[in-house]
Amino acid sequence: MIIKSAEFLVSSRLVEQCPASQIPEYAFIGRSNVGKSSLINSLTGRKNLAHTSSTPGKTQLINHFLINNQWHLVDLPGYGYARSSKAKRAQFAGSIMQYILHREELTLLFVLLDSRLEPQQIDLDFITRLGECAIPFALVFTKSDKTKQRELDKNITQYKTTLLAEWETLPRIFITSATTGMGREELLVYIEEINRSLH
Repeated sequence: MIIKSAEFLVSSRLVEQCPASQIPEYAFIGRSNVGKSSLINSLTGRKNLAHTSSTPGKTQLINHFLINNQWHLVDLPGYGYARSSKAKRAQFAGSIMQYILHREELTLLFVLLDSRLEPQQIDLDFITRLGECAIPFALVFTKSDKTKQRELDKNITQYKTTLLAEWETLPRIFITSATTGMGREELLVYIEEINRSLH
């Protein structure tokens, strides 16, 4: 897939405020500081489409972007950032799950995981919740350029082993780097394949 156009549409606090549309929507979510904004910018080929920040937890709204006038890319708030107040974290979690559970246009959720880390309980709990709610998702390991290949393989294998203890089959898995562009084409091809299957 060639990205010919990528434009910011709107930021919404609640799922009810998200734009009315009938085009497929692909949402990206992960723990704060997982590299979500950098990956979105790499995917779209736009350096400043999604705002990157050295401060984790900066994305606090549901951000819609229109890609090629054909599908929406959605940047969701990160989860699990401890410096947010407990009330604010609960509010974010509520709005995120409302979007994930009730947004009819949501076609697939990309769950971002830091490839430098072994499985984190907060990520595993979130993935389990998606499975319980029958939400279609794929796993995207980020920052693959920031760790040695042996460490990368070990962490991903641990994730697979942990998930297979509960799941019959694994979701689609991508290994990416916003810096080198690794995995970019695979992700875009996957989205394109799904879009074609919807027609």
